[in-house]
Formats: sequence, C-alpha cells, structure tokens
Amino acid sequence: MSQLNNPLHGVKLLHMVEALVAFYGWEQLALRIPVRCFTFDPSVKSSLKFLRKTPWAREKLEQLYVETFPNGVEEKL
Repeated sequence: MSQLNNPLHGVKLLHMVEALVAFYGWEQLALRIPVRCFTFDPSVKSSLKFLRKTPWAREKLEQLYVETFPNGVEEKL
C-alpha cells in the first residue's frame, strides 16, 4: 500500500504539535482547537498525552497541520 498521497506520511505527532505551536502559539492554537490541553497550562507533553488518547482531537490537529502547512512545515517557518 502506497502512502504517496498521504500528506501526513512520516510526520510524527510531536512534530505536528511543535510546528503548530511555533506557528500559532498556544493561545491561537487553543482558539482553533478548543481543548483543555491547549488552553489550561499548555505543554507539549500534556498535549501529546491527550492527543494520543483522543482520536477526534488528533484528527482536528492533523487537519489543521495539513491546512497550515500544505507543502510541509519548512515552507512557512
């Protein structure tokens, strides 16, 4: 099975969180995805823990990542 058309192939969750925080900051990220791990005492560690356990939130994060960085994160940072 080919992953050529999957824009998230090879992109780790850690990389997505760090890239989105670097681009938007915690406050703006929380406005786009209103979950407690982004709004109350946010950290990469707590966010990863929550996102790994919560499929719907991870899907929202992945969607935002693809919309924000359609050509990969290096294009915009």
